[in-house]
Amino acid sequence: MDYEVQRCTRHCATSDRELTPGESYYSVLVADGAELKRYDYSEEAWEGPPDNALGWWKARIPDPKSKKKHWAPNDVMLQFFDELAEQPGRQDMRYVLSLLLVRRRVMRVEDEEKDDRGGEVMVLYCPRRDTTYKIPAVMPDQSQIEEIQEELARLLE
Repeated sequence: MDYEVQRCTRHCATSDRELTPGESYYSVLVADGAELKRYDYSEEAWEGPPDNALGWWKARIPDPKSKKKHWAPNDVMLQFFDELAEQPGRQDMRYVLSLLLVRRRVMRVEDEEKDDRGGEVMVLYCPRRDTTYKIPAVMPDQSQIEEIQEELARLLE
């Protein structure tokens, strides 16, 4: 099942303050019946995702004056995704890359499961390869998030 996720509103859902270029913000997706709703929050208004959140992420309002990132071709990203499968210590980066591939519509989320220890596992399907992947949801800790983002940007831009 595919969902259409609206773009950032550029306004804080709590204060209705306009988010400015370069400012970090949080977005959350919440199911409202058959509809998927997105809410954006300024950093100071963010209190964490609600219990009924399907997903959430941190992003930055783009600066129109800054140079837009040009990511590597999808096949290069998929090759790197495969290489990360061989590196057990990089599961957090593979998880983040899988989210990027979902965002770019190279893969899609088919399901969510639990592993033997009760951890979340995303089931992703890649139509380009006609392959299904099971990716453990290994959320990097706060200190690693920027490091992973920078490394992915350096390797894949």
